[in-house]
Amino acid sequence: MREDDLRESSNIEDRRGMGGMATGGLGIGAVVVLSLIGWAFGINPAVLINGAEQVAGNAPMATQGQAGRRGIPDDEVGRFVSRVLGETEDVWSQVLPREAGRQYERPVLVLFSGVTSSGCGSAEASMGPFYCPIDRKLYLDTSFFQDMQRRMGGGGDFAYAYVIAHEVGHHVQNLLDLLPKVQAAQRAARGEGDRATANDLSVRTELMADCLAGVWANWMNQRHRNIDDNDLQQAVATATAIGDDRISQAAGRAVVRDSFTHGSAAQRVRWLANGLRTGTVAGCNTFQR
Repeated sequence: MREDDLRESSNIEDRRGMGGMATGGLGIGAVVVLSLIGWAFGINPAVLINGAEQVAGNAPMATQGQAGRRGIPDDEVGRFVSRVLGETEDVWSQVLPREAGRQYERPVLVLFSGVTSSGCGSAEASMGPFYCPIDRKLYLDTSFFQDMQRRMGGGGDFAYAYVIAHEVGHHVQNLLDLLPKVQAAQRAARGEGDRATANDLSVRTELMADCLAGVWANWMNQRHRNIDDNDLQQAVATATAIGDDRISQAAGRAVVRDSFTHGSAAQRVRWLANGLRTGTVAGCNTFQR
């Protein structure tokens, strides 16, 4: 993906190498277990980890890592992220008012290394990139890009851009007031012991974010003609690798559809492709039965 002509966004908060946050002794084993529980139940792992620290009396203590440098980073990876974020801002500032009558509010993307804090609790590298609807910020430890290459069979600039655009897709969902409605419906379902419905709502939300990432890519390509067949293959490889069925198989677990929280490999590829093909928010209605 050619990205040298994309505008760089200054809405970056760079906390890398600035200490992060003390976790009060919550071990890495506990963090991993809570992350897996969040994955299984469709709950933001940051919320679970923060809650566990509070219950244990080990509330996170802010350090200098809580206030990062604002602006365009000066390293290669940081500037790449800045360019992708800038292009999401330019695209959604046009598309969202046109299609939904909503003004686009530009989110801050927090770059961190290892651990930091978010409005949703602790942000751990092991969680992968995520969006916090409470503070409306995106969180990314760029070591995730290396993990994509080593463990997920993905990688490449467009694949990395897809990951960022997916999280921006959650921000778009929040601006459309969709996320609060989904979360309320999930709480109601869990309160009734209906885990399958709660997980299904999570799947539909994640697939819609995949589709919205495709919408962004469609518009970016119209503006810059910077996506080729190799880029599309990268994105498909990444979407396939992070399908719930592929993750279960890689971990040696049985594939149980009712436990899916992000969608199968085939579903993720299909909805990403749908966004790329239609270029419209209306084409991303994963909640239509």
